[in-house]
Amino acid sequence: MPRPHTKDDLLKAAQENYEALISLIDGLTEKELNTPFDFSDQPSKKEAHWSRDKNVRDVLIHLYEWHQLLLNFPKNNKGVSDKKEAIAFLPSEYSWKTYGAMNIMFWKRHQNTSLKAAKEMFKKSHGAVMKLIQSYTNKELFTKAYFPWTGNAALGDYCVSVTSSHYDWAIKKIKAHKKNCTE
Repeated sequence: MPRPHTKDDLLKAAQENYEALISLIDGLTEKELNTPFDFSDQPSKKEAHWSRDKNVRDVLIHLYEWHQLLLNFPKNNKGVSDKKEAIAFLPSEYSWKTYGAMNIMFWKRHQNTSLKAAKEMFKKSHGAVMKLIQSYTNKELFTKAYFPWTGNAALGDYCVSVTSSHYDWAIKKIKAHKKNCTE
């Protein structure tokens, strides 16, 4: 599916990928749910996330935490009319060069969260993100620098990254795990 460039396409892609992800997870066997992720013997999977996430819960929590970043972004910048006053998308102690450390912090934060709780948190945060997207016009979402706090990007770029694109990442990761369980 191509990257969405309109509000309608974004909402459709986000919902379709969400439903595909939930369907994939709901179809996992007990063995697939209880076998830790292990991609150590696959040199093509060298990005940090392949070794960070150990199970479905970790993937869902990752998505949930990124939802929180998106939900807080406009809230933190309500009334901001100058780029200099803007509060960044990422927490102040992280940057786009160091966000991997933030992802590890999210991972550590939720090691005592159950899969059941992670599913519920993800479901609720997905709903909140969809509601947030609905609250903006197509112009507000997809005009670059429409809001001073988004820098040179469009708010919709953040929304796509946190929803449809991120869900696609999660689907690929869980499918790779599922394949490992059958080999």
